[in-house]
Amino acid sequence: MTTMTDSSVREFKMPDVGEGLTEAEILKWYVQPGDTVTDGQVVCEVETAKAAVELPIPYDGVVRALHFPEGTTVDVGTSIIAVAVGDGAAEPVADTPAAAEAEEPKPEGRQPVLVGYGVSTSSTKRRPRKGAQAPAAAQEASAAIQAEMNGHGPAAPAAPAAPAAPVTGDRPLAKPPVRKLAKDLGVDLATVVPSGPDGIITREDVHAAVAAEPATPEPQAAPAAAAPAPSPTAAPASYDTTRETRVPVKGVRKATAAAMVGSAFTAPHVTEFVTVDVTRTMKLVEELKQDKEYAGLRVNPLLLIAKALLVAIKRNPDINASWDEAAQEIVVKHYVNLGIAAATPRGLIVPNIKDAHAKTLPQLAGSLGELVSTAREGKTSPAAMQGGTVTITNVGVFGVDTGTPILNPGESAILAVGAIKLQPWVHKGKVKPRQVTTLALSFDHRLVDGELGSKVLADVAAVLEQPKRLISWA
Repeated sequence: MTTMTDSSVREFKMPDVGEGLTEAEILKWYVQPGDTVTDGQVVCEVETAKAAVELPIPYDGVVRALHFPEGTTVDVGTSIIAVAVGDGAAEPVADTPAAAEAEEPKPEGRQPVLVGYGVSTSSTKRRPRKGAQAPAAAQEASAAIQAEMNGHGPAAPAAPAAPAAPVTGDRPLAKPPVRKLAKDLGVDLATVVPSGPDGIITREDVHAAVAAEPATPEPQAAPAAAAPAPSPTAAPASYDTTRETRVPVKGVRKATAAAMVGSAFTAPHVTEFVTVDVTRTMKLVEELKQDKEYAGLRVNPLLLIAKALLVAIKRNPDINASWDEAAQEIVVKHYVNLGIAAATPRGLIVPNIKDAHAKTLPQLAGSLGELVSTAREGKTSPAAMQGGTVTITNVGVFGVDTGTPILNPGESAILAVGAIKLQPWVHKGKVKPRQVTTLALSFDHRLVDGELGSKVLADVAAVLEQPKRLISWA
């Protein structure tokens, strides 16, 4: 067997791609063992609690091993891929013990990602089983894990052995992907009979536990005998998948849920509403679409609504602020990073346009178009979602009249825009069909009182009713 020095294999660790986040999920691998990679080549896409990010490899070489399959959540600082560099790149992958050894990273500990952020010891480090022969167990476990990650199922043990029953009181041995599978399927690992070397539970063991007949005795699982029988579709014993579907909450959705709960129960929300005739604004939108200066730009009602909010903030700058809990101070911002709530397949995200207050209308149109396109492609960067000051959420695109939006954490106000519809409206003393919408402004009552919030909302409505105020008030 060909040997390889440690210096010829480089371990690429999961970086901190989200300003202090401690984990990321591997969405897709773009390389496989044996592939040649070059410095700067994207090798995988990962999703943090904030966004999906592509990771480039920082050196040239040949991929020796992928330590985790797609769908695995990995701690920052944990090695995810091994690459042979220099002379080691020419050696066969199958003959390289480093590929198998790297499958089970054993860091002594991790340092904090950033100042002020601490991270725990990697959860991927396996605890030795009591009474096991350490050298032989490690070799067998490494082979089993490597085979499982490559999709070939568990490797055969060095010597024939019957499946070991779980040890009472000891945590069942299983890799993180297998633990995640068991959690998703509602399987208690303590009830699973391991078939892997050294008592390791494999994916096949978990699936076998799910598909087991109700009458089949389960080791050390007497209470499970009274559990509901699995459905014909091999659903977990705890619920019927023909009637329910369980979706793991992770990544962007998990972060959004936590942020919204924190915001709702930290900042005292007040929401005010106004219904406004936006017929003139809709006519201006159509005129701008024909203007050569806006050729190729996204021109829609949201553009003028955003500009109207920026004008209202200019007239009432105290609305553009944040609450410093530690210092017990109100921090008034002299810039506007305008957030636009965007629904994506991965969940709700709120990227923002930096220094939106300083942009001309065509520049604002270009920024909005780029923001929306990037969000739809799932390429929004974590930096694009940091530092927002106020946000717009357009619920009207779903045909909704209005809502009571929750503040984006750290911001002072959020404007919800309802559907724009033809409605009967009193115009110049007569009832006529007019384009009408309802606006809702939620604000943090710790730093925005009712008068200030009302003025901002009224100014936005006034601009949309008479868009010529974009000139006179700007």
